[in-house]
Amino acid sequence: MNERSFILVEILEAVISVKGKNNKKYKIILEAAITIFAKNGFYQSTVSEIAKEAGVADGTIYLYFKNKDDILVQFFNYKTRQVFSAFKAEVEKTDDTVAKLENLVRKHLEEFQRDRNMAFVYQAVTHQKNPLVADKINEISKMYLDIVADIIEKGQQEGSIRKDIYLGLVKRFILGAVDTVINTWLYSGAKYDLTSMTDPLMDLFIRGIGNSEGGKSLE
Repeated sequence: MNERSFILVEILEAVISVKGKNNKKYKIILEAAITIFAKNGFYQSTVSEIAKEAGVADGTIYLYFKNKDDILVQFFNYKTRQVFSAFKAEVEKTDDTVAKLENLVRKHLEEFQRDRNMAFVYQAVTHQKNPLVADKINEISKMYLDIVADIIEKGQQEGSIRKDIYLGLVKRFILGAVDTVINTWLYSGAKYDLTSMTDPLMDLFIRGIGNSEGGKSLE
């Protein structure tokens, strides 16, 4: 991850600290909001419904959040800090380039499977390009792409990944493939183990779809 990405993570952590990341009620309200957003959709949800789900009075919500919009923004701040810390930790567990990518993909799928409501809200909001968090979505995407780029570039230096590939395309290919797998799982009703898609994704990323045994070359 480059210097700018580390700075962004530090900023996110600072924001959460100010909002009370260790405050139990803050977390309860945030999780309740995610549940309601996943059930009803962000625009159809109300503060009263969130308060009821959290087991607090409506007015209590405003002690921690300005309004419903602020809850959505804080959701992205809070979950981004958690998820990206987990991604970074998994990637750093090994020095092997392919294993780094596999760890990232598997952890991505694990985190979204572990919290289906979070996954549903995150996917819906990012695909709808909600203007409330448009800048945050762009930051999150860049942070993820930076992690992938670091892995790919390391592999190119070591010789385990081809040097004649277009890095910008590869980064988006990987993010897009994982994103599509998560969406398919969500809209299937989460009827199967999402992490079981790690191996098929890695096979596609590393081996591609061409048949090296007699297939026609693109060159």
